Amino acid sequence: MALLLFALGLEFSLRELKPVWKIALIGTPIQILLTMAYGYGIGTMFDWTPIHALWFGALIALSSTMITLKTLMSQGWMGTLSSRVMIGMLLAQDLAVVPMMIILPQLSDPAAGLPLIGMAVVKSVVFLLSMFFLGTRILPLLLGYIAQWNSRELFILTNLAIGLGIGYATYLFGLSFAFGAFIAGMVLSESDYGHQALSDIIPLRDVFGLLFFTSVGMLLDINFLLDSWKMIVILLLLVALGKGVIFSLLAWLFRYRNIIPLALGLGLFQVGEFSFVLARVGLETNSIDTRIYSLILATSVISMVMTPFVSGLAPPLYRLKRHFFQHEPLQTINVPQKGLTNHVVIAGGGRVGQHIAQVLQQLHVPFVIVELNHQRMTECKEADYPVIYGDMTQLIVLDAAELATAKQLLITPPSIVDARAIVRHARKINPGLQIVARAEGVEQTRTLYEDGVSMVVLPEMEAGLEIARQALLGLQIPATLIQEYTDMVRQEMYEPLFSSRYDYRLITQLNSAKNLLEISWVEIEPESPLNGQAIKDAGIRTRTGATIVGIIRHGIFRPNPDPEHTFSPGDLVAIVGSPRERDLFREIMLGGTGPTEGTG
Repeated sequence: MALLLFALGLEFSLRELKPVWKIALIGTPIQILLTMAYGYGIGTMFDWTPIHALWFGALIALSSTMITLKTLMSQGWMGTLSSRVMIGMLLAQDLAVVPMMIILPQLSDPAAGLPLIGMAVVKSVVFLLSMFFLGTRILPLLLGYIAQWNSRELFILTNLAIGLGIGYATYLFGLSFAFGAFIAGMVLSESDYGHQALSDIIPLRDVFGLLFFTSVGMLLDINFLLDSWKMIVILLLLVALGKGVIFSLLAWLFRYRNIIPLALGLGLFQVGEFSFVLARVGLETNSIDTRIYSLILATSVISMVMTPFVSGLAPPLYRLKRHFFQHEPLQTINVPQKGLTNHVVIAGGGRVGQHIAQVLQQLHVPFVIVELNHQRMTECKEADYPVIYGDMTQLIVLDAAELATAKQLLITPPSIVDARAIVRHARKINPGLQIVARAEGVEQTRTLYEDGVSMVVLPEMEAGLEIARQALLGLQIPATLIQEYTDMVRQEMYEPLFSSRYDYRLITQLNSAKNLLEISWVEIEPESPLNGQAIKDAGIRTRTGATIVGIIRHGIFRPNPDPEHTFSPGDLVAIVGSPRERDLFREIMLGGTGPTEGTG
C-alpha cells in the first residue's frame, strides 16, 4: 500500500489543493464527527454497546485514498475541481487517523488521553514542516547528484528508497507508514525531477496496485460473508447512503455547486483502507470484538469494489437532474439572453484570455469566457466581457457555454490535465470544433495533438522569439535575416511533432516552394559599387536571375521601379528569387562580379 501511495503521490501537485483548503481543513473534521454520530446511531439501532457503536462510527468515517485516486485516474477526472476537493478531504482524513488511533482507545479515560492527543498534533505539524523543507531543499540536490550518473536504474532505486525511507521514518515518528510515503511522492512531484520519477515508476505502480488489491481480497472471509450476508448488505447500504448524503451536504454548504456535491457523495461513500489499521488497533485493545471487526472488514472491501461503478454514475445522474430541475442556472454575466451561436469559447479569463477577449470584442466577434476564479471573473465583468462562472472541465459548464454551436474553443490555462479534460468533453459535444490550446514543451504539445487539438501554441517559445527579434533589431541586424532565423526556429520546433503527418509534410513542401521565390530585402551599403548605377546598367536580372520588385528610400516605398532608377546608399531593395539568386545579388552589392556580365 505504501509503494502504491508513493507512486500515486507523484501524479499530482500540492498546488492543486490550494483552492480547496477550506473544505479540506474545516469540512473534513465536520464530516468525521457527523459520520461518527451517524455510525453511533446505526450501532444503537443494532443494540451494540456504546463503545462498539462509537468505534463503528469512527471506522466508517474514513474513505479510501487508494481506491478514489485509482478511480479518478481511470475515469479521467484527475485535475478537475471535483477531484481536488476529494483529494483534499482524503488527505485531511489520513491526517486524522493518528489522533483517532490515540483517542479511541482512551474513551474509557478521556483525561489520560489528552496529553497523547496534543503530542500527536505536534508530531503531525513537525512532520509536515520537515517534509516541505526536505522536498524543497535536500531532495532536489540529491536527485540532481544521482542524475549526473546517467543511470536510470540508480535513479529508480533512489526514488523507491526515498518513498520507503520517508514512510518508515514517518512510522518511527508515530504516524502512518503509508501516509508518509504518499506525502513523499507529493513533495517529490514538485521538484524538477518529478516528471522523470513518475515516468520511471509507472510500470512499478501497476505492480503495486495489483499487490494491494490482491491483499485486500485476501482479507475477506468468505465463510463469514456467507453467514452474515444480510447484515453486511444492510450495513453497506446504510453506510453508503449516510456518507454520500453527508459529503454532498458539506460540498453544498461550502458553496460547491453543479456536479461536485453528487461526485463527492458517489465517490467517497466507501470505507477506506486506513479503517483496517484503526480496526486492528481496536481489536488489539479489546475495544471491539471479532464480529464488529469482521463486519467492518467485509463492508470496507465490498464498498471499495463498488466505488468505480458507483462513482461512474455521477455524470448521467447529474444530466438526469438537470433535465427535471432546470431552476439551477450557472452564474452568467453579460451573456446575451437570446443565447450564443457561431461564437468563440475562451476557457480561462486570466491575462491571456482577457487579451484575446479584447481583440475579439474590437472585431465584433461573439465570444464567451469561462472562468472559475472569482477575482478573474470580476475583472471580466468590469471589462464588460460575457463570462460564465464555472469549471470548464465539467459538462454542465460546457453546455452553459453552448459549445455545441460554437465555432472555436480557445484553452488558455497552462494545466495539461485541465486542457485534456476539456478537449475530451468538447470532442464529444462538438466533434468538428476547432480547438486551440497552449502547452509547455514538445511532450505536452504532442499529447494535445493526439487528443484532437487543432493547434497548439507554445507561449514561452513565442515570447523568447519576440525578445530575440527585438534584441537583434537593436543590434542593427537586417530584418530579413531576423525573419529567416525565427522561421527556422519555429520549423525546427514543430517539425518533429508532425514529420509523420501528410498534411504537415504537404505544408512543409509548399513552404519550401515558397522559399524558392521569397522576397528578400537587401540594404545598399555606402561602399557598394551599385551606388549611382541605374537598374538597367547593373544588369541584375541577367547576372543573378533575381528580379527587383520594390525599393524603399527615405521611408517611401516605390513598387516595380523603372530601369532608369539609380541605386543610392541606404536603399532597401526588395528582390524575388531563389536562395542562390538572392545570394548572388548580395555578392554583387558587396563588390563581387557575379557569374555573368551584361545588361537587363
